[in-house]
Amino acid sequence: MRIEPAELRFDGAGTPYSPSYGDVYHSAESGPGQAQHVFVAGNDLPRRWAQARVFTILETGFGLGLNFLATWRQWRDDPARPQALHYVSIEKHPFDSAALAALHRRYPEFAALSRQLQDAWPPLVAGMHRLHFEDARIALTLAFGDALELMQRLRLRADAVYLDGFAPRLNQDMWSPQLMQRLARLARAGTSVATYSSAALVRQGLEAAGFAVEKCPGFGRKREMLRGSYA
Repeated sequence: MRIEPAELRFDGAGTPYSPSYGDVYHSAESGPGQAQHVFVAGNDLPRRWAQARVFTILETGFGLGLNFLATWRQWRDDPARPQALHYVSIEKHPFDSAALAALHRRYPEFAALSRQLQDAWPPLVAGMHRLHFEDARIALTLAFGDALELMQRLRLRADAVYLDGFAPRLNQDMWSPQLMQRLARLARAGTSVATYSSAALVRQGLEAAGFAVEKCPGFGRKREMLRGSYA
C-alpha cells in the first residue's frame, strides 16, 4: 500500500485541519487538554496502570501524536507507573517529519518529548515501525496503513483503547462495526475504551462488539464523550 502523507493545513481559527476529511485534528480549545481529558483521564489513567509490569494502549488515529505525548508525560510524572508502556497506534495518513516538527512547535508543554519523537520518526512506508524511548521502557509501534487491514495483523492484548479518528460522519471506515469487532479481538475482560465522540453509530458499534459504554462530560465545546470497558 502506498502511503499518502497528511497535508499541513489549518482552519480559520488556526487549528490543524485535514482537507481530505474536512475535519480538525483536535478541539479548538486545546489539543493537549483534549488528549488529557478524553484519552488519559477517560481511560482512568494513571490509576489503572499503577504498579503494572507492562501496560498496552491501542490507538486508532495517531494524528499529531498529542495523545501519545500526553500519555508519555503522565507516565514520566507517575511514581507508580508501569515498568513498561507499549503504545500501538494506527495511522493511514501520517505527517512527514518536517510537518510534524512544525506542528509540535505549537505545543511547547511537550517540547522535550516531541523533539525525541521527531528525531526517531520513521520514513513514511506502509507497515509497522517500532520506536523506543526511556531506555526502551516505552515502545511506540506506529502502524501506517488502513486500520481495518492492520487490525488483522496485530497480535496484542490491549489494556486501554484510544478511539480518535476524524468525525464518524466524515470518516465512517474508522468507526465501522467491522473495525469495532476487530478491536474486540484485541481486548480482554476489563479493557477500557474512550473517545471524544458520542455518536450513536459509535456507541452501537462498541456495544455490539462487547463493550459496555456510557456518556460522560466531553472536552471544550463537546458536551459529551464515550467511555467504557470490554465486558
